[in-house]
Amino acid sequence: LVLKPLALAQADGDRIHGVILGSAVRHGGRSNGLTAPNMGSQEEVIRAALDDARIGPDAVDYLEAHGTGTPLGDPIEMAAVEAVFAASRLEAGSPLAIGSVKTNIGHLETAAGVAGIIKVLLCLRHGMLPPHLHFENPSEHIDWPSLPVTVPTEATAWPSSSPSRRRIAGVSAFGFAGTVAHVVLAGA
Repeated sequence: LVLKPLALAQADGDRIHGVILGSAVRHGGRSNGLTAPNMGSQEEVIRAALDDARIGPDAVDYLEAHGTGTPLGDPIEMAAVEAVFAASRLEAGSPLAIGSVKTNIGHLETAAGVAGIIKVLLCLRHGMLPPHLHFENPSEHIDWPSLPVTVPTEATAWPSSSPSRRRIAGVSAFGFAGTVAHVVLAGA
């Protein structure tokens, strides 16, 4: 993964897989334990990254969730997703596609965030969302009917909706030490 200012990458003739529109990093906030996430902090970091990108939640097509598959962390993350994205998705009548690379390759601990970014860059480049493996019995700890999200269970085309609108995705990563981060990526 190589990061360069866009103008420099273009001038150097690099193959550009995607562009960072915005990002945010925050402390995970107070919680009742080291492994217990704070929903407010997760919501705040997503909103801050969207603000940094100067876009609203309705512009995001796909969310690469932290998605550890735990009965505590995933419901908290989905509550933050609902708080940020629900109103715009319900208004638009189109669900937010959501997945996590961890279902394909495991957690990877400190490399989990960069693995999510690489997955999204490949999705942007190929215009496809891969299936979320093993999504047969959704977590009973998540109120799925209230969430305007869809989890792709088969390869799904991700066309850009118009020449003036790029594919846009968010990537969440939450560190064990309490760091929460969100990056907004767009097709090149």
